[in-house]
Amino acid sequence: MQNRVKYMLIGLFLLLGGGEIWHRLEMLVTPEWQPAGLIGFVGLFLLCAMSLLGFALFQSAWLRWPLALLLAAASMLVDGYQWAVGDYMRYESFLTMVQSAGDIGSAASQQGAAMLLAGGKAALLLLGIGLKPQASPARVARVARAAKWMALPLLLGLSLLLYFRGGEGASGLPSSHSGTSFALLYGYDMATTARGPREPVAIAPEGPARTSDIVLIIDESIAGTYLDINSANGVYSGLKPAGRARADQPPVHNFGLATSITHCSVGSNIALRFGGTRDNYRETIRSGPSLWSYAKAAGLGTVYLDAQRTGGHYQNAMDDRERAQIDHWHQFGDVPVVDRDHRVADRLADYLNDDEAQLILVNKVGGHFPVSDKFPLSHALYQPILQRGLMPEVTDMAGRDSLDGRANNWRLYRNSYRNTLVWSVGGFFDRLFARTGNGAKIGEAAILYTSDHGQGFHERGDGGEATHCTPDPEIEEGIVPLVVIGDRARSARWAEAARAGHDKSSHYRIFPTLLALMGYAPRDIAPRYGPDLFSAAPDPFTFNVRFNARLGSEPHWLPVPLDQIARPPVADYRPATGAK
Repeated sequence: MQNRVKYMLIGLFLLLGGGEIWHRLEMLVTPEWQPAGLIGFVGLFLLCAMSLLGFALFQSAWLRWPLALLLAAASMLVDGYQWAVGDYMRYESFLTMVQSAGDIGSAASQQGAAMLLAGGKAALLLLGIGLKPQASPARVARVARAAKWMALPLLLGLSLLLYFRGGEGASGLPSSHSGTSFALLYGYDMATTARGPREPVAIAPEGPARTSDIVLIIDESIAGTYLDINSANGVYSGLKPAGRARADQPPVHNFGLATSITHCSVGSNIALRFGGTRDNYRETIRSGPSLWSYAKAAGLGTVYLDAQRTGGHYQNAMDDRERAQIDHWHQFGDVPVVDRDHRVADRLADYLNDDEAQLILVNKVGGHFPVSDKFPLSHALYQPILQRGLMPEVTDMAGRDSLDGRANNWRLYRNSYRNTLVWSVGGFFDRLFARTGNGAKIGEAAILYTSDHGQGFHERGDGGEATHCTPDPEIEEGIVPLVVIGDRARSARWAEAARAGHDKSSHYRIFPTLLALMGYAPRDIAPRYGPDLFSAAPDPFTFNVRFNARLGSEPHWLPVPLDQIARPPVADYRPATGAK
């Protein structure tokens, strides 16, 4: 009887993964029938199920319960992610989640329903394996012994298979085994990855010390085509000359649409802080000096304005060593989420007006889901919109505003997103320019504005629930705005660079540009960090869809044809009274 209960619990655990199994089977039969892949998946699934039964039959409680806890925890991790995100967890996703470990508490509180369901499913497995097994009848004893002996080798065999496949191939398999295999691969990865102290800055700036600020504003989840500077039907950004309210505001040089480093936040942010080219970014991020180090060596103060996290928590793979290089670090936990970008504009204006030369890096709240409450009703210019009041204090990582993948729901989402941009981009720059007086201070500073990644809003009518960081991204996920503001002394040169590089540049040009603004010579920068925004060298106009590229896999660069980028559908909204 006891064994029957155990088998029923394990069977129910497997059945609750039916959605993922069915989706994987659909992938293997449409649009093309893949008989080898189908046979391989079914075989692997059955072997994983046999492995679970084998673990459940271990007689030693000291061995059986720890294994039950390990497999249940792995299951909860994978299912919690998959049910919250709406897609499979792959090894690349696992790494991104580990790199975002500082957000686990926030994610758990925001994804309570998904985590609760995942915990319930994991509890079934915990009991199914952990409960003491009874002696098997003689007719099944031989099979039980075989299952016990095969349980661990099958798990290790799956891990080995995933290793040789670069972490790919676990989609649809029992979450207990995929999660445990990812953890084993990660342990191996960390144990074999070379580590050491970061290199010191090996080049020196030339000429007189800089006397004005350098600012990098990294917005969050801003689709480049949804701003009026890049599309005729884009929303108010505060950056378009004809739309800016004051004639004495600083020069604005629009580089148009640019490709991001990757389509997930962590990868783009860390690469923007440590630099590197498409060929060497992994080594440069692992061992090279940070942007802060170069600023310090050039005699600049360092300031970080983080609107996304609170309570001193790090994000985007920042650590204590990097934190030690930052003179002034600000978070805004006492400010409602909807107002944080505007408070950042105020604090940034204070630094621009303080007559000290500094490198200032900004992470804005921007337009990450959920977007239903990231703008006040006074800015609900585009209608109809998503239901409001569900997640007013969430910066990111929550559910995607009850998206169900249907076209009409995406219409509501896009309108709420437009309103968010009017408030968090247009309103941000209006406030920043107003707080810098007649524009003299901000006109001297050099401000680079971009986003960590773009967004895919299913404008073509295709189904789906995700907006970015997807395993098979749409090209819009890697398209971001790129604008240079101020730096009046180089205005003519910036204007020419923006004309030449319009819709032709990428994130990879930003780090070397910042070093050049600090006074480092291009001949010293280019060998390691590549060309800057002033360079006429062509950019591949690609973004990386396999940023971590571990276990022998290589980065995968997705080209972005300009003529295939989806534009904001005008049919989404009714004409808005009072729109800027």
